[in-house]
Amino acid sequence: MSEPRVQDAVALTLSGPEGVVDVLVPPGSRAGDLAARYRDEVGAATLPLMFSLTGQVLPPDATVEELGVEPGDVVVATYAVPRPAAARIAREVPAHGVLADGLLVRVVLAAAVGCAALAAVAALGLDGTPAAWVAGLLAAGSLLGALDGRHAAARAAAAPALAGAAVLVWTWRPEAEALPMVLGFCGLGAAAAASVARARRGTGAEPLVVWMVVGVGLFVVSGVATLAGLPPAVVWSLVLLGALYAARVSPGLAVDVPDQLLVDLERLAVTAWSARDVAPGRRGRTVVSSAAVSRLAHRAGRGVTAAAVASGLLVAVSSALLLRGDRPLDRVGAQLLVGLAATGLLLAARNHRHPGARWALRLGGLAALAALTARLLPGWSPPAQLTVAAVALAVAVVMVVAGVATGRGWRSAWWARRAEVAETLCLAGAVAATVVSTGVFRQLWEIASVRFGG
Repeated sequence: MSEPRVQDAVALTLSGPEGVVDVLVPPGSRAGDLAARYRDEVGAATLPLMFSLTGQVLPPDATVEELGVEPGDVVVATYAVPRPAAARIAREVPAHGVLADGLLVRVVLAAAVGCAALAAVAALGLDGTPAAWVAGLLAAGSLLGALDGRHAAARAAAAPALAGAAVLVWTWRPEAEALPMVLGFCGLGAAAAASVARARRGTGAEPLVVWMVVGVGLFVVSGVATLAGLPPAVVWSLVLLGALYAARVSPGLAVDVPDQLLVDLERLAVTAWSARDVAPGRRGRTVVSSAAVSRLAHRAGRGVTAAAVASGLLVAVSSALLLRGDRPLDRVGAQLLVGLAATGLLLAARNHRHPGARWALRLGGLAALAALTARLLPGWSPPAQLTVAAVALAVAVVMVVAGVATGRGWRSAWWARRAEVAETLCLAGAVAATVVSTGVFRQLWEIASVRFGG
């Protein structure tokens, strides 16, 4: 085989049991020539079989151009027929966590959580024995969910919701000032149930960790606000802002890639004892097993989905509670904060490729927008309402056309840059609107008016 010119050559990496070889070959080279080149470079006795990374056999008579091999591709040389990658991963990686359960199981448990929430809300108007029975049944359901058995991961992820509903029935008080502390106790009860379930499971507990972090965080915020005598709007504003920020940073926290999967630590530790001659034709390389990669992907998927569900629920609930304020100036800040948080949450959903996380963020953002619309529209005249509906319909049509034209919306680099800027502006605007919605701006204004007004 003649030596190719650099501008016409195809750079390939031949990886096999004898080492890794980087070669430059002409586009007309055959797979058999690649096998011979690998054998000569590593000093093997026989010709290896050549495969693509997906496990497809490369016929010896087929050329590089016919096989569709592009510069930079990796061609696998082996002396045994490998199993398909999908089958190998399925055999090597055990299923753990909520994602391992079927769709029907997750739907049934989600319906059970919804029924528990409805039962808790219906029991808020009860007193005495009926309320105690409802709370006791919810607590028993939470305890059963934490036990081992079939679909233990999905049941454990739903158990804290039942515990929080039971605490809601036990500690309910209708006063607006007491509502943050009531929800703080609910978060603490859910976190306690999640910690018990996590102690029993040990693996696949990413949703339980999210329950613990969210529950304890909600209890701390509401407790500090209650002890400091702050109004409920402070709690709802901080929860809303925290949920919006968590939707942005949670993927980076959930996807925790170990250093050994990214860097060959052994090759970095070059000392007088570890520096040795390398055999000609061979090169060291860290080999990451497919089982480790699959376990990492499943663990990160569970964490990202749980964090997205928590962010969506917190935004939806805190938005509805924040908009109940009656002070005119604070109400303007609350409306701005809810609108910016809903828009930021919808924009954050574009970064998620897992359907569950994407839809959780979208539903949370849409729920916040629905609460804001229900708050604003009754005060407008019928012509203004008709105008808003027409503008919303026109914007929806434009967005659909733009999404189809750019390839599902966010695959275009131009749209992605604009969306990143818009999401950052929403987060910055939400921080500024929090100063108004919590009443800080109004109090400063009142102090200035009293001191310098006359």
